[in-house]
Order: sequence, then structure tokens, then C-alpha cells
Amino acid sequence: MYVSIDIEADGPIPGDYSMLSIGAVVINPSQPHFANAFYRKLAPISSFYNLEALKYSGFERDETIGFDNPIHVMRDFKDWLELKREDHNGNKKIMFLADNAGFDWMFICWYFHHFIGENPFGYSCTSLTSLFKGISKNMSKSFKHLRKTKHTHNALDDAMGNAEAFIKIIDKYDLKINL
Repeated sequence: MYVSIDIEADGPIPGDYSMLSIGAVVINPSQPHFANAFYRKLAPISSFYNLEALKYSGFERDETIGFDNPIHVMRDFKDWLELKREDHNGNKKIMFLADNAGFDWMFICWYFHHFIGENPFGYSCTSLTSLFKGISKNMSKSFKHLRKTKHTHNALDDAMGNAEAFIKIIDKYDLKINL
């Protein structure tokens, strides 16, 4: 079960800085992935923030203080992932997919381990960017033209756009992926 993930943060690393929102969609070409969406905003966990990073998220610092408790959000996210896994026969591994997988992964992994004690995705992730560069045999090529949903820096919009691109890549290159 592939899950397209995007996050927005107020700085470059988890712990010192905060993840402010999570967007996630289960990738299923036979159903609208919008029906399988998760989106939440998380309150900051530190007093540090980078104004430029905050600007990308579209949030004001004062606004973020009122977001949801990260412990509750991460528990809800884990529960949502388990529910979606049950919807997909229960025995499938949950695969993390992201555009900038290194960035999004480190925040999700850190938050899961820090607040929940485990990461339902395990220890690996899939980079949509690297996949497309490899499959197209062009290290300069971008997949972003394959998105239907505009890239807005809203975590859910961006996760949906990446899911749309992944489905187009699967179709275009006839990839054998068990979704």
C-alpha cells in the first residue's frame, strides 16, 4: 500500500524545528485518492522557527500555536494508516512515497518515533523524484508536469499532486506495482 506524503515545517530539521502539517493519500488508481486523505496541522514543539520556511507553509507563527497537539496527530495518523491497511487486505506493507523524500521522511520518522515509539512505515521510503529520474533515464528530468493538483505548499494538495503523478508514471512506464 503506497501512501503519498507531504509535510510542511518551520525549519530544516525535526526536533529543533517543527512539522506544521501532514498531508497523506493512499494511492489507488481504481478509486479517487481524495477519498483516502489525511490532513492535520500540528502545533510547534520548539520555540525555534525559520521565517522563510514558515513563509512557504503559508502559516503565521501565531496561528501555528493553536494547531493540534503533535502526540494526538501522530496517534491519529498511525490509526488512519492502520485503518487504510485493513481496507487493503490488512497484510500489505505501508510504503512511504514523497517528492522530496529525504526531507518529508525525516520529519515523519522522527515524529513517529519521538511521540509514538515506532514508525508504521518501517525504515525506508521511496523518492518519487528519484524514481522518475531513473525510469526516464534522465537525471535532470522532473515529474512535476504530471501533477493534476497544483503544487501549493498545502501538504494535502502536494500529496495529492504527487499521487496523481505516481499513477501517471505507473501507467506510462507500465510499472508492475501491487496497489
